[in-house]
Amino acid sequence: MIPDLSAFDTAAEIDRICEFLRRSLRKLNRRGLVVAVSGGIDSAACAALAVRAVGVNRTYGVLLPERDSSASSNDRGEEVVRALGIAWERQDIESALEAIGCYRARDDAIREVVPNYQPDWAHKILLRRRNDTGVNRFVLIVKPPQGLEQEHALPLKPYLKIVAATNYKQRLRKSIEYFHGDRLNYAVVGTPNRVEYDQGFFVKNGDGAADVKPIAHLYKTQVYALCRALGLPESVQQATPTTDTYSLPQTQQEFYFPLPYEQMDKALWAFDQGLSVEELAHSLTLPTEKAMAVYSDIKQKRRTTAYLHAPAALLEAG
Repeated sequence: MIPDLSAFDTAAEIDRICEFLRRSLRKLNRRGLVVAVSGGIDSAACAALAVRAVGVNRTYGVLLPERDSSASSNDRGEEVVRALGIAWERQDIESALEAIGCYRARDDAIREVVPNYQPDWAHKILLRRRNDTGVNRFVLIVKPPQGLEQEHALPLKPYLKIVAATNYKQRLRKSIEYFHGDRLNYAVVGTPNRVEYDQGFFVKNGDGAADVKPIAHLYKTQVYALCRALGLPESVQQATPTTDTYSLPQTQQEFYFPLPYEQMDKALWAFDQGLSVEELAHSLTLPTEKAMAVYSDIKQKRRTTAYLHAPAALLEAG
């Protein structure tokens, strides 16, 4: 039986995380914490925890939108930093991404699949799952300004180039976070929750880089519970988790995870506790073949994203 993961002592957990943050700052010899606030639940929780740990005067927020960021995400991010009362700034990174070739490389890759694609078209990548074969495939969705969405099969080469180009966004954001960390002598906070961290849903040396990751042990369900306890804005608590990376709206489930986050939390817990496929299927009311595919996906992601967690290889340690 899978327990209610959100039923835990939030006050005690907040205290435990705050002590971890203070202890980490002493160890790192840093004065405060920098948090990139995206408008999502995870970064909002991390910003609020930073304030609880070290105070408003030693927490700095950065909002880093770009061309494809949604207006609602920007609005929620600003609502969070204003509600917390911390010093913050917004830096639009579109011009820097333009200069580095992010959008050009991405559009060139899309045209390998859709030759008439134009920069003013909206787009996203979706993951199509095949429970019967266990083979997943990515597809490209494009939408002209006055037209309907079109779906195209996405071969490996353009897929890799699109992802590589969009990874510029996370890596540039992290460079800016560390600029503020260096100028203030602050540590940079990473914001992945347990499922994202475990399943490799981050960019190496992008949003995967940080000095401290205070919620990487918490399921997303628990992060929502923590946010309720921290009194964060209702708009953030009600927001659907998205990637906020492509110009068409895209949920995390559409792009990466096999289940909605509430079920994905439970599936990862069940997998780690050694529950059988049948027990998972019963607990989540899933067909047995779907539950089997979910376990297979968890194992595959751990295997294929091990590279993201790995430090640089050294010829000699020491």
